[in-house]
Amino acid sequence: MRSFSRASLSLVVGPTRGEASDAELAMGLANEEAWALTETWHRFAPMVLVTAERALGSRSEAEDLAQETFDRVFRVIKTLQKPESLRSFVYSIAIRALKSHLRQRRLRAWLSFQRPETLVELRQVTLDVEARDLLRRFYALLDRLSTRERIVFVLRRVESMTVEEIAAAMELSPSTVKRSMTRASTRLSRWVDADPGLRGLVPEQQEA
Repeated sequence: MRSFSRASLSLVVGPTRGEASDAELAMGLANEEAWALTETWHRFAPMVLVTAERALGSRSEAEDLAQETFDRVFRVIKTLQKPESLRSFVYSIAIRALKSHLRQRRLRAWLSFQRPETLVELRQVTLDVEARDLLRRFYALLDRLSTRERIVFVLRRVESMTVEEIAAAMELSPSTVKRSMTRASTRLSRWVDADPGLRGLVPEQQEA
């Protein structure tokens, strides 16, 4: 198994083949070709990092999750039966890693008898103190959702994925995704009503 440190993943090392199709890239990965390892990171890491950071509210945690995701992709790539589905394969592994991470974070908070706390590491330095406080309060509400509800809500309302796309990524039925979305939206709406300052940060409810 070939593993990368975060530093090596963040650098362009050796030649890449940006013109390769996802299927060709998957085959290169299966053969442990160096160009494929590098190209996989550069092609899919932004997608994983953005989703993880939006779901977790933490850049450093998102980077750790991306590292975990791609280490696993490189380990299990030979189980991919449809090479052309590499993007979906990577995303599904990222979602599973995200679920595991959120569950572990809840458990750590429970064992320490503390409420889960998300420290939002904002890179937009232009945000004022009030905006930063509102965003932290919003993530505190997300911490109160179940792991499934939180991920479904972020993928649907923040990432704008369809119910079918979420169902495929999370390995759930569309009906389960819709129920989770309804529960998440209902609970968040109730909590937001108690904190009117958050209304501008929560996407308006729509049909799931």
